[in-house]
Amino acid sequence: SQLTGSVVTDIHRESIDHLTIPSRCGKGVLRRTPEVFDCWFESGSMPYAQQHYPFENVSTFDANFPAEFIAEGVDQTRGWFYTLLVLSTALFDKPPYKNLIVTGLVLAADGKKMSKRLKNYPDPTVVMDAYGADSLRLYMIDSPVVRADTLRFKEEGVKNVLKDVLLPWYNAYRFLVQNVIRLEKEDAVKFVFSEATPVVSDNVMDKWIISYTHSLIQFVKTEMGQYRLYTVVPRLLKFIENLTNWYVRLNRARLRGEVDLEQCQASVYTLFSVLLTMNRLMAPFTPFITETMYQNLKQSVDMSMFKGDSDSIHYLMLPKYEPTMVDEDIERRVAAMQNIIETGRVLRDRNTLPIKYPLKEVVVVDADPAVLQDARSLESYIVGELNVRKMTVSSDKDKYDVKLTAKPNHMILGKRLKKDFKPVSAAIAALTDSELTAMQETGSRSILGHEIGYEELHVSYQVKSDTGSYEAASMHGVLILLDCTTDQEMMDEGQAREVINRVQKMRKRAGLVPTDKISVFYKFDGDTKNNEDMIRTVNSHKDMIETAIKSPFSGAPPPENIIFSDEVEVKGCKFVLTICGDREAAPTQQWPTGRPTGKFLQVIFDGSSREVLLSPNGQNLTTHRLQNEVKAMFGLFGRTIQLSHNGDVVKLSASDLTHLDGGTVDVTVQ
Repeated sequence: SQLTGSVVTDIHRESIDHLTIPSRCGKGVLRRTPEVFDCWFESGSMPYAQQHYPFENVSTFDANFPAEFIAEGVDQTRGWFYTLLVLSTALFDKPPYKNLIVTGLVLAADGKKMSKRLKNYPDPTVVMDAYGADSLRLYMIDSPVVRADTLRFKEEGVKNVLKDVLLPWYNAYRFLVQNVIRLEKEDAVKFVFSEATPVVSDNVMDKWIISYTHSLIQFVKTEMGQYRLYTVVPRLLKFIENLTNWYVRLNRARLRGEVDLEQCQASVYTLFSVLLTMNRLMAPFTPFITETMYQNLKQSVDMSMFKGDSDSIHYLMLPKYEPTMVDEDIERRVAAMQNIIETGRVLRDRNTLPIKYPLKEVVVVDADPAVLQDARSLESYIVGELNVRKMTVSSDKDKYDVKLTAKPNHMILGKRLKKDFKPVSAAIAALTDSELTAMQETGSRSILGHEIGYEELHVSYQVKSDTGSYEAASMHGVLILLDCTTDQEMMDEGQAREVINRVQKMRKRAGLVPTDKISVFYKFDGDTKNNEDMIRTVNSHKDMIETAIKSPFSGAPPPENIIFSDEVEVKGCKFVLTICGDREAAPTQQWPTGRPTGKFLQVIFDGSSREVLLSPNGQNLTTHRLQNEVKAMFGLFGRTIQLSHNGDVVKLSASDLTHLDGGTVDVTVQ
């Protein structure tokens, strides 16, 4: 108004185009330019305008143009992306970027646009406060958004990332830290991680996770180099699953020092190496949890292995890929083992057989001898994870009278075949095992003039055997048979494992750590049939329970130093468990330097050795208890073992083994 001398109440173009401003330099009258460029051309000029090109910074511009990549939402297709391309093509006859990363739109859970007025989305601050920024980042990165598709944002998805990914990952890290502390405290070994002095392990699971890690490094570098973010995160999440649900789970005894010191050091070093490598790979995706873990892990790292500033994980370069560390043979064998175990678990779930209860046998059937050899090479892991007495491999499916049977998928075929569904359905039910096997190989079969796909059928296995009650399933091409018959001994052992589970849960609720010395007491009320069964189980498996919980387990009245007490239930039997502090009783452990105080013997199995006190807590070690100690040490529960000294079998009736002081006992599996 001051410059034009007119009162302006509306600044729209039609209301101000007639206004003029006298030039202060005396060069006439100033008028608004009627032609206006689309404002996106200003953004499209960004590569040149920010450098004041071509008037300045010519060499800098030439060195950085075109850009390696740009990223924006799909709604910028006719905005920024377009004007960038138009201007660059007009000026330089080439695009202004080498790679274009397009993200999709984030919608509310109901599929509508997020609206402050409708309040149809959760407050991002509240979501991050509840589940963490890393959970939100991973949820978004592993969503259709990174493939330029729309995402219906659901808070439940962020919660699942925390529950299924970050917490298991953090628990693996916490488990590592606990065992580094235990190693230094109980075994007097100072742990220092250094790539210059690696601990070489011959354990197949150590080799597998190291190989898998380096395969991951190569994959991440290749895919990120191609800007395929959507392929990287799923592979990283699969790696976390393999680390937590397979490596840590199958190596708990080694990591806890329950095998021997050498195996403990090798497994702890391996897990430390893998977690440190994974943190470096995941740092760009989950910057906060990786930094938190790194700040603690680096206290046990020889920092001279890093070049440059290493105060933060975000200062470190990505780990190097070492081709010599990749063993495709081991990765294949472990993958076969995982398939067998997962199929066995499906069979257990299908027949409501909890993993705590042992079964007689698992049979692996495949025509390929290499597959059977892979299974045999990792038999101990399969037997342990499926909790079966033995594993059998066979290439002869007919030996177990296993037949394929099929039923139609009513939802798919009923809609497609209509009136012909009934006769085709009968024909499908009549298909023989050989016909279904051929259909499985070809993918389809003509039935009554209709081409029926194998995936349109519900196919299952039926087993007729005189040697056991087998259930069968096939996943990933390998046929698995599980003998589901049980007996009282198996049921009792399963109930003993339930008791162990209740004790361990109570320890966790009480805030105890593995190194805390405790005693556990139990008390049954009444004389019901359930109580009788549980009392029998506790009495017959007392040594197994004590070995597993690494503490005395007694039915005597508890002393006054009670830490935690609660009523628990197993198979309808309710009883009270009480945990008391015990500074005298201690679990069997290794002595890395010197020899244990008191009489002891050395136990040897499959090249590994451990030392066992002959009079723990002042009580003479019996042969029966020694057997249970040995089974716990070497993971042989469910197996029949024999102990021998100087070639003579150690009698099961022996209640005093002190005459074996300083001697060696050999363990054989029968």
